[in-house]
Amino acid sequence: MTLAGFLAVGFLHLLAAISPGPAVIMAARTGVTEGLRTGAFLAMGIGAGAVVWAAAALFGLGIVFAAAPSLLWALKIGGAAYLMWMAYNLWRDADKPLITAQSGKPPRSAASAFRLGLYTQLANPKPAVLFSAIFIGTVPPATPLWVYGAVLTVVFLNEALWNTFVARVFSLEKSRAAYLSLKTIIDKTFGGLLALLGLKIVAT
Repeated sequence: MTLAGFLAVGFLHLLAAISPGPAVIMAARTGVTEGLRTGAFLAMGIGAGAVVWAAAALFGLGIVFAAAPSLLWALKIGGAAYLMWMAYNLWRDADKPLITAQSGKPPRSAASAFRLGLYTQLANPKPAVLFSAIFIGTVPPATPLWVYGAVLTVVFLNEALWNTFVARVFSLEKSRAAYLSLKTIIDKTFGGLLALLGLKIVAT
């Protein structure tokens, strides 16, 4: 694998990571409701989920999906159901006041935030197809394992750092104040976007 190919993989994946999707939406909401620390652990879970899909693509999952489209369809259905469930919870609780640590609710644990990020990323199998498309032209079959490791590290860092940045922006006091004043509208908007993304996963 050439240096140009390696840089191309990193750049193309970064473009995919920063595009709005379930992971970015969850990072934004977690940042505004639970702060940077929780958002950072969520972002690491998102990064770990991306590594799972990237590793699967490196080892041929895209070929499996092409040969057995029913498997991809089943994963899409499961992922869409998970996103729709999260969307339902956001809509259901949109009118309720925000419960914070100051009001008696303990903060989400690091492990819980990590799992939420991981599950949110794994709910969308489309990255495996995207990674396959990127890797076909940039990662030769005889690539050493250490290069695979470097590629997966870049994937993790792209996702984790970008979503931590998103959480940071939305954890700022002005962002939190705006959220508190418009909680019902924002939560319903986030819920609606998650539902639409769930439907998009199934439809494409």
